[in-house]
Amino acid sequence: MTTYQLSHITSYNYEYGVTFCHNLATLKPKNFLGQTLLDYSLEISPTPAEISNKLDFFGNNITRFSIQKYHKELKVTATSKILRDYTAAPNIDDNIPAKGITLTDCLNYFKQTLPELISVKQFILESVLIAKITPAIKAYAEVSFKPNRSVFEATYELMHRIFTDFEFNTTATNVATPIQDVIKKKKGVCQDFAQIAIACVRSVGLPARYVSGYIETLPPPGKEKLIGSDASHAWFSVYIPNFGWVDFDPTNDQIPKNQHLVVAHGRDYYDVPPLKGVIYSTGQNKLHVSVDLRPAN
Repeated sequence: MTTYQLSHITSYNYEYGVTFCHNLATLKPKNFLGQTLLDYSLEISPTPAEISNKLDFFGNNITRFSIQKYHKELKVTATSKILRDYTAAPNIDDNIPAKGITLTDCLNYFKQTLPELISVKQFILESVLIAKITPAIKAYAEVSFKPNRSVFEATYELMHRIFTDFEFNTTATNVATPIQDVIKKKKGVCQDFAQIAIACVRSVGLPARYVSGYIETLPPPGKEKLIGSDASHAWFSVYIPNFGWVDFDPTNDQIPKNQHLVVAHGRDYYDVPPLKGVIYSTGQNKLHVSVDLRPAN
């Protein structure tokens, strides 16, 4: 069990200023079994003319706000205090039958038309950034996913293969880079690795979802942690019948535990960016993001 203090600061500097902007912020961490949001605040400068909060289609906390006066900088600061205890949630290691469910078992299970499966089966479909799944992606998936093999084991192996085969490179891709390019280059960042994994899982007919959040990063031995050294993180989940969603982090080759904090779930990154919107402006815009996550005192 660990309590974390989290700060996420986003600032946009506009060369010629902005007269109007409308934004959606997905920055408030979720509450679920194993994660409790103890405190949360959102500061926006300039002060919005309109602001409201809602749960979106996927159950994520969304803040909508608009600024209707001239400004040259937008600064959004989200501060959270979160209690994380992954041992409070069910562990698939303790559910031997679910851990042994095969791909064939799963495909038969998802042929059912049960009402409770509707929200799960939507994650089998293509999405904005995970569309046109190529033969190369399907072939990469089928190395791990065999008809009579455990889905958990296959997904775990897929996670490890992505960790091994792909290079973490912050200059190789951007948020708009197609997954087809990522699979060719074998380079990218956590968002890319999560989306490649999701594409692979969907290519064999199983539901997979994108998880947006943060991960605690530890400094080298003897070194002090730098404020703002963390960043947003992403991983993926696979739905296993008679158990539920199981998370996998291909960037770090591990099943998430306390050091992973969940903000939102979606079909891909497009559903859950920390901040997105429209502005009325011209000229260059500069973005700066600072994230700090550390155990609370």
